[in-house]
Amino acid sequence: MTRSGLLMFSLFVLGANVFSQIGGTYTYAFLNQTNSARVAALGGKSVSIADGDLNMPFHNPSLLNEEQDNHLVLNYVGYFADIKYGYVSYAKSLDSIGNFAVGLHYMDYGEFPYADIYGERSGNFYAAEYALNLIYSRKIDSFLSVGANLKPIYTSLERYQSFGLVADLGINYYNPYKLFSASLVFKNMGSQITKYYTEGKTEPVPFEIQAGMSQKLAHAPFRLSLTLQHLQKWNLQYDSDIDDENSFVAEEEVVTTSGKIGEFGDNFLRHAIFGLEFMPGKNFYTAFGYNYQRRQELKLKSIPAMVGFSWGFGIKVSKFHFSYGRATYHLAGASNHFSMSTNLSEFYSRR
Repeated sequence: MTRSGLLMFSLFVLGANVFSQIGGTYTYAFLNQTNSARVAALGGKSVSIADGDLNMPFHNPSLLNEEQDNHLVLNYVGYFADIKYGYVSYAKSLDSIGNFAVGLHYMDYGEFPYADIYGERSGNFYAAEYALNLIYSRKIDSFLSVGANLKPIYTSLERYQSFGLVADLGINYYNPYKLFSASLVFKNMGSQITKYYTEGKTEPVPFEIQAGMSQKLAHAPFRLSLTLQHLQKWNLQYDSDIDDENSFVAEEEVVTTSGKIGEFGDNFLRHAIFGLEFMPGKNFYTAFGYNYQRRQELKLKSIPAMVGFSWGFGIKVSKFHFSYGRATYHLAGASNHFSMSTNLSEFYSRR
């Protein structure tokens, strides 16, 4: 068995032993929030774009490379209900050892008033969650890279606190001659380690298997991306008990359209996220994405609007690259993502 084959087998074995859950059934859900404006514009998840963007290792640690050496990224997201979150990261490459990066991912839920059952207030409390990202990657041959991201977690929700430890493992194949990239990632393998929210009971973490591929066109300034999410669980449909007139789109709408074929197609598309980038030059790009699962789960039947669609752009000004992304989650609003990155080496005086 080759080194790459052995690595793939090891990743599958590790992933098979992790309890898999999706929406609403696990703790540390903030780990799945998209920080990067570029990734938000591409549909919310992207694990296969191998370039100099230091935001990409957050989604797949094997995408950390020497192009990102001495780069710094800052992200800020204005979310719903005054929730704010972001990510900051710095990378350093060392010859013959590999690539290293450290990052901090946080979510600030804000300030809340204490109140009793009669509405009498008696002060305020805060809620926030943090995850340190310790990323390492290296090449194992000219096309294959592997990476790991160790994430210690601390959360504080009112008087409740929790500590956890999870890790991401990823592998990336990138062929620069064919402009093709493909990846496989096992995300959030681990558990709570102390101070559980429910005394004596460990809650599951949001483990997920993702895969993706990206193809840049040789004679046109476009890159196409496909990301497959929740590969550890085939059935992503659900039943809704909410009144049909105002409910989110549920399983029953799908299975009545075209029987088993329609149900299979709907379930498959819930795993797929589509992205498109237009890059006419090195200093500017626009991006668009479509997240089918997000649209099916969050759109209103009567007014679907642009739920599930996303877009954004990036521009380089002097030594800084600024990006903006907007993702529509619901008719009620969208998330706004802001990113800034720079190569600190460009600030050094040249002799």
